[in-house]
Amino acid sequence: MISHPVILRSATPDDLPEITRLYGHYVTTSTATFDTEPPSVEKIAGRMAAIRQIKAPFLVAEVDGELAGYAYATAYRPRPAYAGTVENSLYLAPHHTGRGLGRLLLNHLIADCQQTGFRQMIAVVAGSDNIASLALHQSCGFVVAGRLTNVGYKFDRWLDTTLLQRAL
Repeated sequence: MISHPVILRSATPDDLPEITRLYGHYVTTSTATFDTEPPSVEKIAGRMAAIRQIKAPFLVAEVDGELAGYAYATAYRPRPAYAGTVENSLYLAPHHTGRGLGRLLLNHLIADCQQTGFRQMIAVVAGSDNIASLALHQSCGFVVAGRLTNVGYKFDRWLDTTLLQRAL
């Protein structure tokens, strides 16, 4: 479990280089994301701006002064009828996994989205082997809504995504 004090707060532009570095690690080493090239700081800044525009949360977790992870909610789809539904993303520094930090971040993200007035949260878990993410989401009240087979191609193989949903 978490053995050091955790500071949870809203992400700021000063966090963008570390967020970009952390996300880039997952882009190049895992199927947790279907991005195939690490994005630039400017691209992540654009994501942050889009998240702020819909008044959704973008949280970071600090442990011992280090960015240990982040989570955000973004628009699920661009059409107006989907305005009450968000999709979540969550990434942890590899040496901070398995300690409860993901659950802490996700639960705070859910609570912030509830307070903002969003009604549904969708998780798209890439790769059927991403057992930790599936378990985390289910432990936070998400239910499996379906599986899309062979929809992403990364590291010379076709990958599934699992869709999970949680009422807010």
